[in-house]
Formats: sequence, C-alpha cells, structure tokens
Amino acid sequence: MYNPVLTGTYWVSGDFLFSSFSLLLPSLSFLLPSFPPSSSLISPLSPPGAGDQALFTSLYTPLAQQLPREPMEWRRSYGRAPKMIHLEANFVQFKEELLPKEGNKALLTFPFLHIYWTDCCDTEVYKASVRDNMMRWQGNLRLHGSADWVIVVVETSDAKKKNKTNILPRSSLVDKIRNDFCNKQNDRCVVLSDPLKNSSRSQESWSAFLLKLRTLLLMSFTQNLGRFEEDMRTLREKRNQPGWSFCDYFMVQEELAFVFEMLQQFEDALLQYDELDALFTQYVLNFGAGDRANWLGSFCSPVKSWTGLLLRRPIDMEKRDGIQRGQASLLELRSYLFCRQCTLLIFLQRPWEVTQRALELLHNCVQELCLLEVSMLEGALDCWVFLSCLEVLHRIEGCCDQAQLEANVSHTVGLWAYATDKLKSLGYMCGLVSEKGPLSLELNRTVDLLAGLGDEKAETVHSLQSPYKKLKEALSSVEAFERHYLELSHAAVEMYTAIGRMRSARLVGKSLAEFYMRKGDPEQAESFLQNALRSYVSEGWSLPVTHTRKQMAECQKLLEKTENYLQTSALLAGDANLTNEERIHFCQEILTFANQSTDSKAQKVALSMSSFAQLKQLQFRPATATVHSGTALQVELCLRSLMPVAVPLEQLAASVHLNLEQGETNGKTRGPQRRPYPGTVLFPLGNSSAMPPSAAGPSLELEEIQDRSPSDPRTLNSTGMVCKNTHLVMRRHDSSPSPDTPNLVSPVPVVMDDGAKMLMSGDVTLLPGNNSIVFSVPSQELGTYTLRQLCATVGQVQFVLPHISPLVQYEVYSQEPQLTVEPLTDQLLAGLPQRAKVRLQTGHYTVKKGDALQLTNIGSMPILTSSSCPATILNSTAERVDESVLFIQSSDKVTSISLPPTPPYHTLEFQLEVLCVIPSDPVRPENQRLTNGEIHHRPRSYSHPDNHMTAINQRMSVDCPWSIYSTPISLTFYIPFKAKHSLLSAGNRKYIQVCLQNMSDVNFHLMDQRLTEKHHESSLELQSLNTKAQQLVCSKQSVYCVWDVRWKENMPVCLQCVFSASFSSASEEVSAFKPYHYEFQLERVTTLYSVRAEIMPAAGQQNCHSGSLCGLEMSITRLTEPDDDEEDDGGTEEKGQTETEEVCSTKLMYEVAGSSWVVYGRSSGLVSMPADANANHRVQVELMPLFAGHLPFPDIKVFKYLPPSANSASQPDTDDCVENVILSLMDRPLDDQGDTASFCSQGSVHSVGRGEQQSRVLPMPRLEPFSPGQVFNHSQGCQVLVLPSTDDHVLEINAT
Repeated sequence: MYNPVLTGTYWVSGDFLFSSFSLLLPSLSFLLPSFPPSSSLISPLSPPGAGDQALFTSLYTPLAQQLPREPMEWRRSYGRAPKMIHLEANFVQFKEELLPKEGNKALLTFPFLHIYWTDCCDTEVYKASVRDNMMRWQGNLRLHGSADWVIVVVETSDAKKKNKTNILPRSSLVDKIRNDFCNKQNDRCVVLSDPLKNSSRSQESWSAFLLKLRTLLLMSFTQNLGRFEEDMRTLREKRNQPGWSFCDYFMVQEELAFVFEMLQQFEDALLQYDELDALFTQYVLNFGAGDRANWLGSFCSPVKSWTGLLLRRPIDMEKRDGIQRGQASLLELRSYLFCRQCTLLIFLQRPWEVTQRALELLHNCVQELCLLEVSMLEGALDCWVFLSCLEVLHRIEGCCDQAQLEANVSHTVGLWAYATDKLKSLGYMCGLVSEKGPLSLELNRTVDLLAGLGDEKAETVHSLQSPYKKLKEALSSVEAFERHYLELSHAAVEMYTAIGRMRSARLVGKSLAEFYMRKGDPEQAESFLQNALRSYVSEGWSLPVTHTRKQMAECQKLLEKTENYLQTSALLAGDANLTNEERIHFCQEILTFANQSTDSKAQKVALSMSSFAQLKQLQFRPATATVHSGTALQVELCLRSLMPVAVPLEQLAASVHLNLEQGETNGKTRGPQRRPYPGTVLFPLGNSSAMPPSAAGPSLELEEIQDRSPSDPRTLNSTGMVCKNTHLVMRRHDSSPSPDTPNLVSPVPVVMDDGAKMLMSGDVTLLPGNNSIVFSVPSQELGTYTLRQLCATVGQVQFVLPHISPLVQYEVYSQEPQLTVEPLTDQLLAGLPQRAKVRLQTGHYTVKKGDALQLTNIGSMPILTSSSCPATILNSTAERVDESVLFIQSSDKVTSISLPPTPPYHTLEFQLEVLCVIPSDPVRPENQRLTNGEIHHRPRSYSHPDNHMTAINQRMSVDCPWSIYSTPISLTFYIPFKAKHSLLSAGNRKYIQVCLQNMSDVNFHLMDQRLTEKHHESSLELQSLNTKAQQLVCSKQSVYCVWDVRWKENMPVCLQCVFSASFSSASEEVSAFKPYHYEFQLERVTTLYSVRAEIMPAAGQQNCHSGSLCGLEMSITRLTEPDDDEEDDGGTEEKGQTETEEVCSTKLMYEVAGSSWVVYGRSSGLVSMPADANANHRVQVELMPLFAGHLPFPDIKVFKYLPPSANSASQPDTDDCVENVILSLMDRPLDDQGDTASFCSQGSVHSVGRGEQQSRVLPMPRLEPFSPGQVFNHSQGCQVLVLPSTDDHVLEINAT
C-alpha cells in the first residue's frame, strides 16, 4: 500500500567517486573496436532524489531506460560548436553529507540536479508532513548554494479511487505547491500522470517529463562545467606565483578531461592532455634557458625505475597517485600523460598518430632529461626507450589487423629503427658485441639495468613476446642479443625499403656492418658498406662518404682485396675531411705497396687518377691549338696533386691519337675552313672531398629565424637557421656515378690504349697542390691530334685518367698561298682614286727574291703606280716581323709588283691605289681579252640596296709565282652621282634641265657644268642659265642646271646631248678635279599645239557664282604643219578616209576634268584639226563651280586619236560608229593622262563595255598621249574668281 510519507530523498548528481569511476571505465567502451557518431554520445550523470523510495523504485527502470533515448543539443560558451549528446543519469539517494562544501570545486562529485518525488493528493497530508519536508529539503539546498532542483508530482488513478472524499483536485494541489515553492519558477514543478500505465495520456506525460528533465539536467551541467573551467583558468593564470604546483593543476585539468571522456567527447578530453603536455614542455625549456620553477625540483630527482610505457591500462593508478602526491619522476609523468593520450587516440580511431607522438615523446624525453640534469644509471634511458617502442608497437598491433599494419608501415618503422638503435647501444654497453664476450664490469652493469626494470606487470605476464621478456632475454647472453638485434635490424631495413626510404635503410645497414665488424665478420659487413657508400656518393654527402670509406678500407684490408684497398686508400689520402695524419697514413700505404716489388715485368695495379691528382689546366705553347706542319709545339699541364706529401713519379705519360679524316685530301686544309681549337683548356675541379659535380647538388639557401617574446619584442627567446630549399637538397638521386669518377665503391679496371703515340716525361715529383709539367708534342704529320689519356706511374701502381674531358685537340695543317684584295673603306667610289689593301698569305710557299705579281691592266680601272710601295710582313700570330719596299712597274697591259722574300706561313700586306672610270657612253664596247686569255666583259652595273648608288664590278686577273693559273680579283665601285634630265616649255621656247644628285656620304666640289650636242650637226645653240662657276654638293643633296635651247633653222626632231662637269672631294685640301659625263637623248621636242581656255559667267552676270552654270571656251591651235613623223602617226587615219577627200586633217581628243568643277554634258570629245599651220578649233563646255573663291581652271588634256587598223570597206559607216562609241564611253571623267593612254592603247584587244566576241567584229580606236612639250597649255595655273551664291547661309571658300 502506498505510503505518502517520505522516508528518503534522491538526487541527480555527478557523484563519481574515483573508485566507482574506475568501475565504470569498462562500460565506456575501452574494449570496443569502434564508437558511434557524435549524435549518440552518452553522458552518465547522477541526479539525486528525495521523496517516496518505493515510488521512485517503481519508476526507476522506465526512467533510466527512456532518459538517454532522445538526443539533446549541447551548446557551450565561447562560440564552440554545438553537439548532440545522449544523457544517461545515475540516481543517488539524497544525503546532506554529499552536498558540496564551501571551497570544494570537484566536478566529479558534484550533484547537478535535485529531484523531490511525491504522489500526495490529500490536502491534510500535504499540510501536515509533505510541505514541511519539502521546506527542510529546500533549506538544505539553499544552505549549500544549490539552485538546481525540481519537484515531481506523480498522479495515479488508484489513489483517487481510495480517497475520493478527502482529496482535492490535482490542479489545486499542484497550484498550492507552486505557490509555496515555485513562485518565480513554475517550470520547477512537473506533473507525471499514470506513469506505470500504457496509455496515450501516460506516454504524453512521460515525454513532457523527460524533456523537462533532460533540459534541466543539461542546463545545470553546462553551468557548473563553465564555472569549473573558469576556476581552472584562474588557477592556471597563477602559475607564476610562488607556491603554484603543476601537479595540483594537473589533477584539476585532468578532472575536466575525465568529464569529457565520460561524455564521450574524446577530442575535448585529448585537448586537455595536450594542453598539459605543452605547458610542462614549456616549463622544461624555460628551465634549460635559466628560468627555473620551484616545483620542477621534484622532477629532477634521480630516476630509479625505467619500466617503460604501460599502455594496456586505461589509467595507471600507481603513476597517477605519484603525480597527485608530487612524488612522480619525469619519466613517470611522461609515461602517464602519454598513456592517457594513447587511450583517447585509440577511442578516436587514430592509432597511427599514436606512433608519431610516441616517437616525438621518446626523443623529447631524452632532451628533457639532459635539460633537467636528471641522473640515471648508464643505459637506463636506453632500456626505457626500447621498452616504450615495443610497448607502443604491441598496442597498435592489438587494435589493428595485419592488412592495416602492412599498409601503414611508414608510421611504425621509426619505432622499429629507434628500438634497434637502443638495443645496439645496450649491447655495446654490456659487452655483448665483442668477440671475447662481456667482462665482469659489464656483467654488473647488466644486473643493475635489469634490476631497474622491476617485476613484470600483470598485464604482460602471460605474453610470450612482451617487451620486458625480450629485453631481459637479449641482455642475458651474446647469442640471444645477436638474434634479437639481427631480427629487429632486418625488419627495419625491409620496412624502409618497402616504403622507399633508402637513406634510412642504408643507415640501418651501415649499423649492421659495424656490428659485423665488431664481431669479426668483415665479409658480411662489406655488402652493407657498399650499399651505404653508393647511396652517399650519389647524393653528395661528403662526411658520411669519408666515414664509410674508412670502414670500407678496414674491411677490404681484412679481406685482402689489394686493388680495392689501394683505390680506397687513394681516395682517403686526398680527402680533405680527414686530418693530415690520417691522410699521410693512407698515402704511405700506397707508397709502401708500390715499392714492394722491383721486378719491372710484374703486373702493375691500375687505379683511377681522379683520386690521386686532378688535371686543372692545359695550355699550348704557342697559345694556339692550330699550327702548321713543322711548328715546335709544347703542351703545359697544370696537375693538382691531392696527396698530402710529395710523390715521386717514374714517368708521366699522355696518349695522343691522330685522326686524318679531319683534314682535306693529303691532310691539307685551307685557312678559313679550319675548325678553331682553344689554346687553353680549363678542367672543372671537384670539391675537397673529391665529390663529383653532379653529386654536389644545389647550394643551400639558408635564412635566419628569430623567436621574440610577445610581450617585449626586444627580448630574443631563440634564434636559428632554416633551409628554404630542403626539398632540393634532401632529394635522393638514383643515378650512379660514371666509372671514371673517384666515387666508385668498387674500382673499374682502367687500361692505357695500345698503339697510341705517347708523350712522356720522366723523374717528375708531384708536390701537394699545383704542379706544372711540359710535353713536346708531334707536329710533322698533318691531321687532328687528340689527347685521350693520362697515366702517372709510381712503382707497381699506375694512376690512369681514362678520358680527358673536355676534349683536348690540336690541328696540324698545310695551307695553300692565298691572295686577297680588300678596300680600305666601306665603299669604293668610282671616279676618284681609291686605296685597297693587298694581303698575301704565303702558306707553305716560300717567297723568294725575284718573285713578282703580274696584274692585268684594264682600261676602265687603271692602277695608279708609284715608284715604291711600303709592305709589312706578319707572322702567323699577326705580329709584325719586317717591313720592306715594293717596286711597281707598269706597261700598257701588265703591272708588275716585285715581292720581298717572305718565309712560309707569313702574311705580306701592302696597298694599291686604283681608279675606276665612270662610264658615260651607253654604247657597249667590244670585248677585250685578259692576259690569261679570258674575255674581259663590260662591267655590270646594279643598284646598291642601302644607298641606291649604282655599283660597278671590276674584274682583273693576277699571275702568281706559285701557280700556273691566274687568280681572279673582283672589286666593286659605286658611282657617287645620279643624273636625270627634263624638257621644259614656255610657248615655243624650250629649256633643258639636268638634275645631278649626290648619292654618297661624301661632299663634293662641282664646277664647269656644260651641256653640248653630241654630233654638232644642227644649228642648235644651248645657252647656260647657271650663274655659279663652282658650288658645293653635300651628301644626299641635288644640283639643278638649266640651259635655254635656241635654233636658227627648223628644230631637230631628236636631240642627243652630253652633260659634263668636274668634281673633287671636299674633304681633301688638295684634290684634282675628275670629269663626269652624262649622255641623254630628247625626241619630239617641237610644240605642235597650243591650248587656251576662258571661263565666262552666265548671261547677265559679271562673275561666276558657286552652284551656277558657267561657260568654258577652249581653243586648240595647230602651230606647225604636220611633219613626216606626225603623218606616220596619223597615217592610219588618213588612209581610212575616202580617196575623194582633198583636205588632210588630224583627229584629236580632249578631256576636261577638275575636282572643284562639275562638267555638264560631255566632258570629252573628238576634234578634227586641219593640216594647215595656225589652224584653230574652238569647243564650248558648260561647267558649274562647287566652291567659292579663286578656283583653278579645270584640267584640259589632249590626246592623239588613232582609228582602228581594220579595213574600212568591211565596216559600214565606221567613223560615225566609232566616234559615237568613243564619245559615249568618254562621258565619264578620266583621272590622268597616263591611265587613259594605257587604257585606250589596248582597244584592239580589250573592249570597253563590250564582250570579247564583239571586239573582234568592231576593233576599238586607240588614244596616244603627246610627248612632253608637244602641247602647251596657256591656261595652266590660271584662276578664276567664284562668288558664293546669294541664298547660301554657309560660306564655303576654297583656298588653293
């Protein structure tokens, strides 16, 4: 039976004592492989309760089941993203001693929400006991500052039936409770109707109640969590105050991490541990910099236990208690902190981040122990690191399958390699690697190390492969250590190789080689050292190369590989990374072996010279690599010895190969065709450690970085250097060095070429540094010589350079004599004396006394001889050797130049003065023959493309004493002037104008300009109108000369004139004037017709007006009777007339056109001019001016009209038809006379406006323009005044 009297209270709180929390940990899915998404996170909260215990017990099961079903949105402060969580609460009976006391800010034991349960429905009972009980309950809550509470009133139908007479309506009781306790918080009183019945009303009541409970519970939790975080931040801000303890702060922030973890907010929980990790690390770094915190003294105590990490427990209570008490060591704090981080990372399904953090932790702990100066037993840290590496690997293997492990080897291989390195260090320390086994001292050290491990933990006792058992077994015997070490080493090498990290694989292999060498097994160590050396050499790591070569030399000496050992010793003797004593030691090893045997027939050991000496420079004497046969040629080698001491050489030899295919027939090549070879060859040198250029790699790009204090920028916290091109410097090169480089792991046999010519130098001592050796090279046979190899012999050892690179060659040639003539200026001007340089390259010929050059004289280019001419003799290097005087003798046809004696392969230079006559006669002269029988052709003229001067090629032949054939020589001259003529008319008077243009860059004086008739047969008189007798003609300027033409009798039909003048250079003070002639011909110079025009205004007008018609009266007058030439031109027309026509006439065509005029009617027409002198014909045309102003007269053009050549009998009414056609076609204006003449001259072939077929039936007439001066227009240049029209508002004036 229900008892309404309350016998106890319950609350919802976070009463998680640590013992109960540890019991809840397995239920938080530590053993689950995966977790649900964020929408199903669970928060185990504990609301306390008060009221009827039996009532609460009956409702506990459905309440505990339904509360976490629906998610709630959890919104946090500081802008953090909201999350959906599921609330799961633990209900604890209300006890006053569990309420939080003042100053207790623990979050794990905090009651979040207090609930009072009652199903009272009787007013008397409520007043008698329930109200008083509620008041005491609220009084306790107010006393402890708890404001998060709720009263739940449960309504049951059974209670109503039993107490129908004594009960009040439920609403009245709830109102009374709200009035008594919830005046300002009505939502703190909730009604739950029939919770144990399965009805819709019950379900609705449950839903409303659960929603309210979740809301209040989450609200209380959020508020209390925020207060806890603020308190934690306040505590952290006090970290610089005296008495602050990191361990106390650690426990506070870890409590917050526990809360997040119980809420399954693992990311937030991990963040708390990361903040603790960063805070502790910063204090350690500050401790190393001198800023020492007092609380760090507890972590500086000596380490007595090195058990390693323990990741199989979610919480290591033993280490946590030590931190809470402030008695934990540095390794214990780091171990516990990483254990918690590892647990949360596995919950977050990020196991590979565990391996990364573990590797960083192990390396940082080593540094932190040094910074804090923590004392440890020698080897204890190696034990801790080894155990920790294996523990992390086993923990990862426990939560991942084999496929995942194989796919993520790159994350775990670092731990394998680190464990291998620490096990090796322990083996060396405990004497497990030496051949004799461990000593007593080393055994005692092993016992001390095993004692520090303590007893094996319960979690790993039954594991056969636990890290504890492996380390204990490895340190127990030499055989067990070797087995475990080799197992770990080979596993690390395979993993590094699988992921492509060859450098790391070579490094582990090198460690294996050292292990085998300590064990006395050099044969096993050789392959690992070779692989490591090959990798270091290809990538250019000089210091690792040196260290590995020393180990390789020791290994090769034990294996008695003499040649390999000598080659490695030579490399080490020239390695600048070693000390001078070490280099001398390896050099003495080579010299000792070289002097062992005195038998000259013994097989010599050939080594690479690149490790012994380096070829720095090669220079030819004289300083040219192209010499003629018989020249004394020497080669100087600059050899840089890499040995630390002087090395005596029995001989130094160089092999030379002769190639005859480089030259022409019989090994003779012509000078201009020879390939140039450098006289000095520089060879690239490697660095001090004999690294190849390809292995040197890019240079480092370093940049300084500084870390300054945020509060005071002037305070420098740290500084360092960073490499900006690490991706290029650290790039691995797979290419191996070439065989002739000194970076070989195993030397390749090198031999000298058989049958090659050898250059030898004996008894040479190479001193450290640069040495100079001189060889005499052969130069008798013609061809190209190539230096291929270099060999230095020291006793039984030969240092051979198999290939000399870059290529070293020199050429021995034989050259034929060559004769060239070159102008001393850029352009040779015709008409003026010009100087040319004659260069004679003797080649293999020796010029003897009495030898002479025979030059053929040409009339158009005479040679201006003098009694003597200086000559210069140069050697093959263009140095002046001697000077001499040439004697020149000239006759009509030949000019002879005597040559001084000149040795072979020298150059003889002298100058000649020549004159090119400017041609004036257009008649082509007869061909002449040169002295060698060749026909001398007239020089061809052409125009220079740059300055438009006319060029003349003059050719002559030279007979040389060394050849039976003549040598042709060609010189190009340029005519400096360009002349043109024109005929000017003024009525019947005629004038001839000659324009002389200076086309060259030279200024000239011009005088004595004359114009004469060529044959002087007519009674023609040419009167000069030029006033200046002499004038200056500058470059690119012109001079115009005019003559008045007068005649006594009839004007000749054709005039042949000659213009002549004298010119000289203006730049020379004393210079003789040279003649210049220009011939031209004028035809049809007589004026045949005169044209006069007059423009008349309209009737009744005094002036012409724009837009009004005007009259143009044109008068054409024949001045002379037609001569024979004119009759020939118009004879076709005359023959076309009927025989009965007595009067002979000429037909002309006129055309009127102008841009300022519009012609009304026909603009062109035909006129028939009688054959009588002074015959006149007038034509009137209507015009309209387009503009106002003084307008020029329209253009009037007159053409000859030539009728068709077809028979007039076959063409009815030919003249009328043709005239109509022509006049109709000529209605359109013709632009210019040339186009019209060209157009009409093709009338017999092309029809204007007709098809081709019709043009064959009716041939078209032709128009022929008159020659200049035959038609004189008196109106040309005249103007007429045109006034604007009276009704125009805009005045347009044409100014011309």
